[in-house]
Amino acid sequence: MSENAKIIDADGHVRDRDADIRAHMEDPWNKREGSLLPSDEWDSSMFGTLGMNITDVPTRLRDMDTEGIEMSVLFPTGAFHVNRMPEKAYAGAFARAYNNWISSMCSEAPERLKGVGVAPFQDVPAAVAEINRAVTKLGVVGITVGTFGMKDHLGLELFWPIYEELERLNVPLLIHNSRSGPAGENRFDTFLFKHTIGRPFETMLDCAALMYGGVPERFPKLRIAFLECGVGWVPYWMDRMDEEYEHRQSEAPLLKAMPSEYMKAGSWYYAAEPEEESLPYGIERIGDKNIVFASDYPHWDGIFPNVTKTIKERTDISDDFKAKFLGDNAKALYGWD
Repeated sequence: MSENAKIIDADGHVRDRDADIRAHMEDPWNKREGSLLPSDEWDSSMFGTLGMNITDVPTRLRDMDTEGIEMSVLFPTGAFHVNRMPEKAYAGAFARAYNNWISSMCSEAPERLKGVGVAPFQDVPAAVAEINRAVTKLGVVGITVGTFGMKDHLGLELFWPIYEELERLNVPLLIHNSRSGPAGENRFDTFLFKHTIGRPFETMLDCAALMYGGVPERFPKLRIAFLECGVGWVPYWMDRMDEEYEHRQSEAPLLKAMPSEYMKAGSWYYAAEPEEESLPYGIERIGDKNIVFASDYPHWDGIFPNVTKTIKERTDISDDFKAKFLGDNAKALYGWD
């Protein structure tokens, strides 16, 4: 690939601190005592290789330059937990405050930093209103959701107004779960165990829910991405869902094709790890146009400053795919092409 090609990080992160969000939260919610959102008992900073506490834009831009990254799409760290909150009004207030803050941060370098917003899925009308505001007024480039703790799965018709609004605004739904999950699981005895299981299992649940709920058929122009789980699970999950659907099609009546056909059709995207050994097989099964690059910077399990270097030096993927992976596919996901 050309050394001058613009690299787009489709999934970077911010350190969203309570003080930052509280400063953008309306009264009386800004007077809430204690942490704004729940967390868990695990300390993710221990034993990690990175976990830099990056909170200022100049440092982030410097590190992007080190990696050769032209543009980074910024996801939350803690704000994913907004959908765990039982108080609908508070969830809406937090979402508005977070979206205000991320928009303000990205305005310091608008050509290089693009923010992703959150929405209160607990309250669908409020979520639709906030999605419209965040996209049209604040300029967020997508809406992300972490589903752990939600009472309803994403495939239900309950959420269709959200998908309709995202499709209308031409911005993607970004499935990005935290380490928590699967729902109700309480057997974890180390952070390693929980982090290994939580995110991919919850994401596979979301994928099946959206598929069997008929979302790709009902909203064919809605782009959906499944992030931070690698791409190796996708071929297995396509086979698994195809086999199950083949025997019980009546329970997914909106679908008109096999699940794997929708997953390869071009509207669904998957983020791959830079060093993921199963990437060539993922390309073979999924295609080369809907796999995107994610740095996970500045989280503890990232590989800064060797993320893009690792990809460029791989010999098991083509230069043509590298160009798509590092830039073109992200443009398509976010509607910039």
